[in-house]
Amino acid sequence: MESALSARVPGWGKILAGGTAVLAFFAQVAFAQDGNQGIAEATNKVAGYFDTGTDLMYAIGAITGLVGAVKVYSKWNAGEPDTAKVATAWFGSCIFLVVVATVLKSFFGI
Repeated sequence: MESALSARVPGWGKILAGGTAVLAFFAQVAFAQDGNQGIAEATNKVAGYFDTGTDLMYAIGAITGLVGAVKVYSKWNAGEPDTAKVATAWFGSCIFLVVVATVLKSFFGI
């Protein structure tokens, strides 16, 4: 006796059987490694991404640093009184960016 869904969708039984087989396979793969091995693998992957993330952080910092430098330059040429405050904030953020990357690298031992 066919259900209403299998009467409307040809090959529904094959799709259902294939989906069940795929789920059973992935369930076995999920339980194949122990917790320590999984944590070690995740740690290695994160450590591998750290250099790429640091390079990305430096690239974004370089772009925002250039924008900040142009902002300080334009304020300086316009003779605005808060130029020193903006320049100090800009320089401090550039130093902070370099220090954070170095501290994180040494903190995580990478």
